[in-house]
Order: sequence, then structure tokens, then C-alpha cells
Amino acid sequence: MKMLKTLRVRFALWLTLLILAFLAIFSFGVHFSLSRSLYTGVDETLVLSAEQIIPSLQEEDGSILMPPLDANAPDLIEFDPITQRGITIVILSQNGYILQAAGTHSLFSLSDSLPPTQPEFQTIPEAAEIDRIRVYSLPIVENDQILGWVQTMQSLGTTEESLDKLRTLLVTGSAILSLLAGFAGYFLATRALAPIDKITNTAHRISIEDLSARLNLPDTGDEVSRLANTFDEMLERIESGFTRERQFTADASHELRTPLTAMQTILQFTREGERSLPEYRLALDDLAEEADRLQALVEDLLHLARGEGGLELYKEEIDLSLLLDDVADSLRALAEKKGFALKTNLPPSLIIFGDTDQLIRLIVNLLDNAIKYTQEGSVNISAHNEEDHSIIEVADTGIGIQTEHLPHIFERFYRVEASRSSQGVGLGLSIAEQIVLAHGGKLRVTSVSGKGTKFTVFLPNPPE
Repeated sequence: MKMLKTLRVRFALWLTLLILAFLAIFSFGVHFSLSRSLYTGVDETLVLSAEQIIPSLQEEDGSILMPPLDANAPDLIEFDPITQRGITIVILSQNGYILQAAGTHSLFSLSDSLPPTQPEFQTIPEAAEIDRIRVYSLPIVENDQILGWVQTMQSLGTTEESLDKLRTLLVTGSAILSLLAGFAGYFLATRALAPIDKITNTAHRISIEDLSARLNLPDTGDEVSRLANTFDEMLERIESGFTRERQFTADASHELRTPLTAMQTILQFTREGERSLPEYRLALDDLAEEADRLQALVEDLLHLARGEGGLELYKEEIDLSLLLDDVADSLRALAEKKGFALKTNLPPSLIIFGDTDQLIRLIVNLLDNAIKYTQEGSVNISAHNEEDHSIIEVADTGIGIQTEHLPHIFERFYRVEASRSSQGVGLGLSIAEQIVLAHGGKLRVTSVSGKGTKFTVFLPNPPE
């Protein structure tokens, strides 16, 4: 029963039944056409033979005069060419009596009753060792008076034997061809579905620990090949996703462990003995700093986790110029504390459609990064409208980013070596990109090591 459920067996069975149905229809058509042709041929031969006989018969005083008989062979000599073809000739009088008969079946004339007044075909049923006989009765008419009849007969045995052989050939041939089609269908299905078996076996080999298995089937351009390529691409995405998640988990564990370890160390050191009031205050300050760092990290992780399925935005009409100016004012003190200026270059009004809280978080992350990695010079934030996008640029004159690091800076927990000493955990730019993508925009970065970095945000304008 399991075999019957497989696709290749079902395909073979359906192909066998389909071929058998087609062959049955074809065989019926061939048999019907040939049968009709053979029986029609018999009837036409009988009609032609009867019509050839009548002109040779003579009539006198309303009676038929038979031609002279041969002394050695009392038969209708002049009709030998007809009887030699297996046709029996019977000539009947006006009263239905047999005047003369010649041929194999002369004893089977229909003389028990008067033949019909019109030409007519009849069939004598099959008897013991005698095949069915086809009979044609043709009236002999003179001056609108029936003088007698000519009957021509022919056995249907040869015709029916030919049809029997044809039926046997068609039935046997259809059965054999259907079986061969079934085996061929099974073979072709097996070959066609071989990649599917390979996909199944590959899927069985895949586990969370090892996602490296691939089909690597040749690209033939057919449906199975496209399925195999799609399967390989899916495995590639899954492996890449699992790799990122493993890295994310490891990095998150490391980043969470750092403030927790620091807090445990502070507590252990403080509890080892009596401390002065300033020492307790310093320990509490250190604990508060690590707690703030831990809280910020947890909030960032939660934000990223919520954004995995797509951030839920509460969009409204926003004056981007006003929003950027407010965020810059709130962070200007950080730049001034480091001895450089935070400059703005904003149009009077720039209207977009977006989530206010998320956009504030985006700009804060970008400005905070710029201030953090700039020691002198300035940080500039500007905005303008261009075609169907509003563009925000955050540029600094800080340490810059080396070219090899640029493709990775939006990855979670990724930090270049020069920034390892900072308190960031490498989630700010990941969050920034997530917010921009949720708004249907793009985030780009250009940087020259030692000279500065510029982040460019493209946000779609509201529909008119």
C-alpha cells in the first residue's frame, strides 16, 4: 500500500489508464470503420452480381427462360466467374420456386415464402458448422410485373474471422502497449523525481548544528531544477540566519555579562570589609553606571527583537526640520563639553510622514555616534528635499571608519577595534537601519579614515 501512495507509482498508473483509454477509443474506431467497410463490400458485391445476372435471363409469355445447361455439368455455366468468387446464385420463379441454383450455399435459399417486391438484404443465422450467410433478393421486373427473383448469397465467415483477428490484435496490442507505457511512465517518473529524493535526503541530514548541506544539482532550467536551486537558496538564508543568531546570542551574552561581572566585582569588593562613606558612595556610583549601561543594552535588545517581525509604526505628519532642530538642541551640550560645535543647516519646514518616537531614536543614535567619535572639528546635521525623498545628513570630522569595516557597521554588536574602549555595544547603527527600513527608506554611509564620517538617510515623502 505504501508503494501505491508514491508519486511515481501513481503517475505510472494514471499514464497506463490514460493510454489504455486512448487505445480503447482508437481500437473501437478502427474496428467499427473496418467492420462497416467489409460488410458494405459484401453487400455491394452481392448487388453487383445480381444486377449482372438479370440481363442474361430471357422471358417468354411472362415466364423466365433459363439458359441451356451443360450436359456434363448441369449448372449456370455463364455465371462461373461469379460463383468462383464464393457467391451463390439462386433464380426463383414468379411463384417463388427455384428454377436454378449454383454455388456453395444453394440449399440455403429463402424460397419458403415469396421474396419482397423491393430489393432487400437478409441474413441467414449461423447454423451447425455453417457461418452466417448474407442474402440479396432482387426482383425481375418486366412491364411492371414481377417475373421472378435473383438471389445472391455470400458467407460472412471470412469477414467475421478477419474481424475476430482484428479484435484479438487490438485487445492484445492495447494491453501490451498500456503495460509498456506504465513501465515507461514509472521509469521516467523515477528519473524526474530523483532530485526530489535528493532534496528529501538532504533535508533529513540537515540539523541546527550542521546547515552546510546543499543539493548542487545542475541547472537544467526545468521546474525540478528551479525547486532545487530555491531549496539551496533557502538553506543558504537559513544557515546565514542561524549564524547571525548564534553570533547575536554570543555577543549579547558577552555584553550582558560585562556589566553584571562589574557589578558583582564592585559588590564583592565593597562587602569584604568596612569602607568609608566616600568609598560607599563611589561604589554606588559605579553600580548605578553599570545598571544604566545594562538597562540601555536590554532596551536596545528588546527594540531589535520587536523589529524582527517589522516595527509597528504610528505614522503622522511631522515637520522634520523642527524635529531635527529639537534633537540637536538636546545633544548640543555633549558636543560643547568635548570642545566642538554641533551645527545645523535645516530648511524652514520639511514635512514627512513617519513615527515621531522612532525618528527621534534614529537621529539620537546617529548624532550620539558622531559626537562620541569626534575629538575636534564639528558635527553637522542638515536636511533637504530631493525629488520624492527627504534627505538627512549627519557628518562629523572624527576618526572615520576604515574601508574594510564599512560593510559591517550595521551588523549587531559590530564595533571597529578603535572603538572598543567606548561604552557603546554596537547596536545603535543596527537600530538606526531598522527604523529607516521600517519607514521604507535607505541608510547610507561614507567615511575616510582619520577625516570623518557621513551618514545619509533617505525617507520617502508623503503622497500628495
